[in-house]
Amino acid sequence: MTKSARRRIDVNLDELDRVLDDARQAPLSESDYEKVKDALQAMAAMLVRPRNTEKTSAVLKEAKESDKAATQPDTNAVPPAGHGRNGAEAFRGARKIEIAHQNRKHGDRCPECGEGNVYSQKEPKVLVRIIGQAPLAATVYALERLRCGACGQVFTAQEPEGVGPEKYDETAAAMIAQLKYGSGISFYRLEQLEGQLGIPLPAATQWEIVEEAAELLKPARDELIRQAAEGEVVHNDDTSMRVLRLAREPSDERTGVFTSGIVSTAAGWKIALYFTGRQHAGENMAGILQRRVSD
Repeated sequence: MTKSARRRIDVNLDELDRVLDDARQAPLSESDYEKVKDALQAMAAMLVRPRNTEKTSAVLKEAKESDKAATQPDTNAVPPAGHGRNGAEAFRGARKIEIAHQNRKHGDRCPECGEGNVYSQKEPKVLVRIIGQAPLAATVYALERLRCGACGQVFTAQEPEGVGPEKYDETAAAMIAQLKYGSGISFYRLEQLEGQLGIPLPAATQWEIVEEAAELLKPARDELIRQAAEGEVVHNDDTSMRVLRLAREPSDERTGVFTSGIVSTAAGWKIALYFTGRQHAGENMAGILQRRVSD
């Protein structure tokens, strides 16, 4: 019983890459069509290849012999992909810089073979570089001033475009609030960190910045409270909270300060609210439910 002879097919990956690149510009020629067809048939034959029934010891022996034969490393081999926990696509907040090739552009003649043209690839090679910097960075602009020796008129350079009149812009306020209330970094710790990095940022100044920015967010907060009142299930919990100074009514005999966490859920959304003050969770819950629609 004889096995049918199989036609030997040599697949050149570089040649296939060249064929695919040319296909972006013009239809495939007859010869290029045959190359792609042969490569697909070879791959299909590998996928349907019958299961190897040899003993494991024989297979491992052949693998060891082939490893001994490959003593010279392949200098043209593609380096293995990185094994980092996060790929470049995970860095959504990173600043992205596109770098064009210094010596070649789309459509230039290939310097290696001198026959084909080079074309831009859909996926560029990516490099991720991470640097350390202060959570809040400062920039000092030195605006040149010129003074007339006769009349004394002073001429000052214009500040760069986009530089507003405020010392602390809205991004600084958002970062301070995020560090304090989102990440649990106190104003004093942030003051110490920024001071070590040469950027003075007193804790009192941080509070003033956040307090001013909070006024702009009150309409959004009130709307969240209104929507939370319509929740289908509402959870609440209390914890004690230390507040350095809390303004109380003269008739207030309470001494405790609480932070109430209230989570309201309904189909498709979940709202978490926090209240810090003299009221406990039950009173804060009652205040929310008073806004609930009667029906």
